[in-house]
Amino acid sequence: MHADPYLEHSLAVLQTRLKSPMGTTHFASKAVTFPFLTISREVCAGATTIGQLLMPMLNRAFGEEGQGWVFLDRNLLAHALTQQHLEERLADHLPEDRISEIKGIIGELMGLHPSIWQLEHQVAEVILQLAHVGHVVFVGRGAHIITQSVPGGFHVRLIAPLEVRVRRLMALQKCDAAAAKALAEKTDLARRRYLQSNFGQDIEDPHTYDLVINTGLVSAAAAARLIIEGMCYKFADQPGP
Repeated sequence: MHADPYLEHSLAVLQTRLKSPMGTTHFASKAVTFPFLTISREVCAGATTIGQLLMPMLNRAFGEEGQGWVFLDRNLLAHALTQQHLEERLADHLPEDRISEIKGIIGELMGLHPSIWQLEHQVAEVILQLAHVGHVVFVGRGAHIITQSVPGGFHVRLIAPLEVRVRRLMALQKCDAAAAKALAEKTDLARRRYLQSNFGQDIEDPHTYDLVINTGLVSAAAAARLIIEGMCYKFADQPGP
């Protein structure tokens, strides 16, 4: 189902946690706090690179026996749908925007899948469940809003000047500046629409984050260190497991 061995291992770890008696206890007990991280990002602000750097750092700073951290970005939706016993192809109807809403409504009317709102609710339920279990990094999909009431969360927003992100996108997509700029602006707009449509929130509202980092000014390694330091500071006075 997944070609990436690391992803296969990560999802297997999550499945084990969610199905184990310990995982059920974690989810049910509000007195226990387990750390997790959400990352909201502008296009090419460095979420994937920083996330990869964070994994060993998170395991050292907040890891526990048998509780290694898992990074879920573009694969988060596929995992959520699988967890709800729905086909991964339905991910096509749930991008992080509203562009494919008509396509999704047609599929719903034809009985190809549940309603868009039902699917979004199911994805949100899985994000909440994983947040209670902890030791997960969520990227996108409004996870910072969905999990606001869950203790143990640290919420980060990654930004960078448009010209910096355009250069990164040109290298990534092998395209010219005009195409990269158009793609960046289109995707950023789509993500803003997604959060506004589904949660009534402004994705750029700094009050919904613990930390906002401009990766046009700091390196990916420095950003990762800032996140770890911020988490250590926030969790210093919080009860642990």
